[in-house]
Amino acid sequence: MDFSDNGDTVSLTVNVTNTGDVAGKDVVEVYFTPPYTNGGIEKASVNLVQFAKTAQLEPGASETVSFTIDKEDFASYDSGCIKTADGGYVLEAGEYALSIRADSHTVLDSVTFTVESDVDYSANGRPSDSAVPTNQFQDYSAGNVTYLSRADGFANYAEATAAPAEDAYSMDEDTLARITEKSVAYYDPTQYDDPNDEMPVTGADNGLSLADFTGKAYDDPQWEELLDQLTFDEMFNLVNLGGFQTVAMKSVGKVQTMDSDGGTGLNDWYIGVYGTSFPTAVLICQTWNTDLTYRTGEALGAEFADCEIWGWYGPGMNTHRNAFCGRNFEYYSEDGVLGGYMASAMVNGGTSNGIYAYIKHFVLNDQETNRCSFLLTYSDEQAIREIYMKPFELCVKENRDMGGAAAGYLMAVMTSFNFIGDVYCGSNPALLNDVLRGGGDLMLGFLQHESNQLTDRDSATLVKALRQAAKNIFFTTVNSGAYTRSTAGTGLSPMVKTFIAIDAGILAAVAVVEAIVIVRWRRKSKTTT
Repeated sequence: MDFSDNGDTVSLTVNVTNTGDVAGKDVVEVYFTPPYTNGGIEKASVNLVQFAKTAQLEPGASETVSFTIDKEDFASYDSGCIKTADGGYVLEAGEYALSIRADSHTVLDSVTFTVESDVDYSANGRPSDSAVPTNQFQDYSAGNVTYLSRADGFANYAEATAAPAEDAYSMDEDTLARITEKSVAYYDPTQYDDPNDEMPVTGADNGLSLADFTGKAYDDPQWEELLDQLTFDEMFNLVNLGGFQTVAMKSVGKVQTMDSDGGTGLNDWYIGVYGTSFPTAVLICQTWNTDLTYRTGEALGAEFADCEIWGWYGPGMNTHRNAFCGRNFEYYSEDGVLGGYMASAMVNGGTSNGIYAYIKHFVLNDQETNRCSFLLTYSDEQAIREIYMKPFELCVKENRDMGGAAAGYLMAVMTSFNFIGDVYCGSNPALLNDVLRGGGDLMLGFLQHESNQLTDRDSATLVKALRQAAKNIFFTTVNSGAYTRSTAGTGLSPMVKTFIAIDAGILAAVAVVEAIVIVRWRRKSKTTT
């Protein structure tokens, strides 16, 4: 019905009429077609940018649906440095077509607008960015692969889609050597030591309690006083023993919190607690209904909260790269924008009940078989950012814009087992320190295996890293329902109760066995006498 170019945004309204004989809903799908220059920044000709589901419309009834879209959402990532020095997003000059479609192929209506000159976001980032996106994976992500290009009318189509040569199935010696050096050899923390780092204070008696930090800003200077109270062993245990929990810490009065699986609902096989099994992510995504998805997240979050399990290992939001991914049922879509907005609605519904979601698996996970056997995943950085990272990006930004809980942004991230190129996702500094923020904090570990021990207690760099991880874990848990809603306080968690019950059962069994042995021994003694 209307369209307006507002400078940094565009607005449009769409009239939807039910021309059928029965009541129903429909989705308004908004796509854009950007200008493409032969040999320039690669762009798909049709890109989903926003969508909205109508209310239930009776036959003949109409509804007006309105959209406001940031122009940054039309920008493309210049991984080839065609217009940028180190990569980055660029909104190229030219004519853009905005279309309403029944699907990605069927145009119902369209309008065009013009961007007069290039908008280069590579210097300062897009308005929604907290840090400037630049190339991080170009040196190792693409691999020896020919990627399809629109240049000269897809002139390299035959080459890009040809079956791989026989030797493509074998890892070359250089790649094997790099993986062996990075992943097989034991981790040596001393190579990261910075001689200029000063040893932080540990074990101080400042009289502070973590409970007092609910709602406190992340950069509040009093955090440093709280962190000074931690001992090395406490920080080590917090980071190392992160399997389905964050551990209690006496020095700051931190309660233990529980984390649980739950791609489609509470599913804690570890302690035997189960909730409603909601529809799978791929089915939820087919509704194109963010309101319904938010309500599903609310219901899921309510069951977690009822069980006082505040960490949610979910939802999964990897992009469907092919039909055979071992987790397709647990991931939303083959389109990063659709999957991102649906996943965001699910996460924000869940976090409204005080739980923190570990959005997963970051990133490019699409195989479960042999997933721990050095699975190397290759992709062009533009595709990584525009497609595969897009759901994660939208989730983080949408949660941030909603204020999280007490502005705590109740969110965590779970990495994946695969590699991007020849670098493992779980220890990929470009992925975790640059694209995301500051690295991994918590290991999904249960036992203190010898290989997990940190023995370099005199390393200021190591202690600083443990301290930073502890702060990040504290900030999330203290703003969660564990502190804002839980009535358990210092009571025993279900996991601890389970372990006590197991121990009690073992002791009872041992006592019975001992009693039987004593009785038999006495009988035998009497017989012998």
